[in-house]
Amino acid sequence: MRPPTLTLDLLLLVSLSLGAHGESYRPQSCTLECIRLGDPRCEYCRITADDVQISPIIPSSSPFGSCVPWPCQYFLGQETPEVCQHYVHPPQNIHIEFEANKDPTFDTITVSWNPSQYGIAFLRGFQVTLQALGGSQLSCQLFLLGSNLSLTPAHAHRVYYSDPFTNLSLDREYVVTVMALPVPERWEHSYEKKMFFTRTCPEKNGLEECEKDWYPRYVEVHQENQDVYVTFNLAPENFEVRQYFSSCFGGGLRNYTSIKPDFSLNKTHHTYRLQNLQAGTNYTCQIAADVVDAVRKTFVVVVKHSSEETSTSHLTESPSLMVLLSVGILLSATAVLTFIAVYKKRLKKKQVQTKMRPEIIEQYYDKKLCEGQSVLLDKPTRPPRLLICYSSNDGPAHVRVVLQLAAFLQKHMATQVHLDLWEALRIMEEGSLGWHCKNMKDCDFVLVICSRGLHQNQSEDGEPLENTTLVTVSMIGEELCRAKALGQDLSKFMVAIFEYSRESDIPASLGLASRYTLTKDLPLLFSHLHGVALQKPGVYLQVEDILESGYCKLPAGAALQLAIQEAKAQFSEEPTEEEYVGNPIIS
Repeated sequence: MRPPTLTLDLLLLVSLSLGAHGESYRPQSCTLECIRLGDPRCEYCRITADDVQISPIIPSSSPFGSCVPWPCQYFLGQETPEVCQHYVHPPQNIHIEFEANKDPTFDTITVSWNPSQYGIAFLRGFQVTLQALGGSQLSCQLFLLGSNLSLTPAHAHRVYYSDPFTNLSLDREYVVTVMALPVPERWEHSYEKKMFFTRTCPEKNGLEECEKDWYPRYVEVHQENQDVYVTFNLAPENFEVRQYFSSCFGGGLRNYTSIKPDFSLNKTHHTYRLQNLQAGTNYTCQIAADVVDAVRKTFVVVVKHSSEETSTSHLTESPSLMVLLSVGILLSATAVLTFIAVYKKRLKKKQVQTKMRPEIIEQYYDKKLCEGQSVLLDKPTRPPRLLICYSSNDGPAHVRVVLQLAAFLQKHMATQVHLDLWEALRIMEEGSLGWHCKNMKDCDFVLVICSRGLHQNQSEDGEPLENTTLVTVSMIGEELCRAKALGQDLSKFMVAIFEYSRESDIPASLGLASRYTLTKDLPLLFSHLHGVALQKPGVYLQVEDILESGYCKLPAGAALQLAIQEAKAQFSEEPTEEEYVGNPIIS
């Protein structure tokens, strides 16, 4: 049996060990002078802007923007230079914690992490950087450890926290970076980062507090005879939503219902009737507030035959009907059997007399297919999303062609187009490159309009041009090579030229993408976007509005044709390729 003193020492050692592994440290308010003097009360301190009096030179290639690592010598190396002669490995296990705040339009987070055990004896502090992806929002926090503090690998399980980062936009992607101090001179890879999204408005405040994200969560469908009724919850009164709409699709037809609730009867729920629905048909319906960009609630309606319900209720009410029904079924079965026997005999005689050769049947089948006037596409109702990338270096005439093409694709080719000219506010919030990266990831297809100006990176005066498309093209080229190496589908990316451009305007890095010449290949582009074959055995898909000879009959097509003619006239007056060969071409 162990002595009592030994047992007490073991318990004390275990408790100290557990304490070292489970301790959490939050920033203290103390001065830089307190840290230098080694005051034991200044163990983990925040360094504010008042303590920092230097403005380091910011390298243009810095991934941190203006938040470059502060020199260790300035803080701790004046009295003890040997402190800054080592560096530690980046922190690990970065976690994001959302904090409660009263502002419903912004989010607040706190960052926590563990120090690395490698070089922890030389650890002197941390620098935390938060940046909005695709934007200019940037925040930095600096924390220093006491100069007399000595850590061991056993302290690698400590959890350090940052100060709260406030005023973060909702539903926005950010990246947080934590760096351990001191850092080496080449510090670009001596940090740990984590990407995350802030909470959406419903996640933070609840759906009833978010007007733009609100939708009816409660939907109940019930049928009375041939009438179908739908009950749903109304929006809060402060949203001032006075009208709703419902849309149902089934049996090849779409049914639209406008809804105007009577708020004097009920302010929380409303019931309306769906009209013109066919019995025995399944409908997919949507309901939403009748406002711009409203979120829709999807539900299913199954319309039953009223005769089935009536017969079932009568059977339960009157037992005598069961007897009558049984007799009727027997008589019906006898009649059906008799009819089948007679029909089989007549069918045999008809087959002998009117036996048709297979080639005649095949000719008739082909003829019927060719005479068809419409093709039913069994595709999802959501149109494909298309991102259009182009270069504005060719002037307003080329930009006008791209704009008219986007309008034609969206209006007459059932495509949801994403174009920077239509989303100026989004680009101001996210930045041009961030907007392109996000849409390149979210869209189903990416179309690069190749032209002469796509290869230019400087103006006629020799000044550099800000060309986001060049960066986007390089990213697309890398994605194509990666997908090719992994054996993945390459159909997401396409390139196109207009008749005033050349094949040489297509960058070599996009050589794996599908190529189209517009407007001649509009049917091929339609086939690519919707996954529909233009030709099958006996079937030829012909859409009059997108043919080269027919698209200009539409107002949007005429505007596109006029813009192409104006751009063609402009390009014919400009120097040829040999005269501007000085500009580098990406590959």
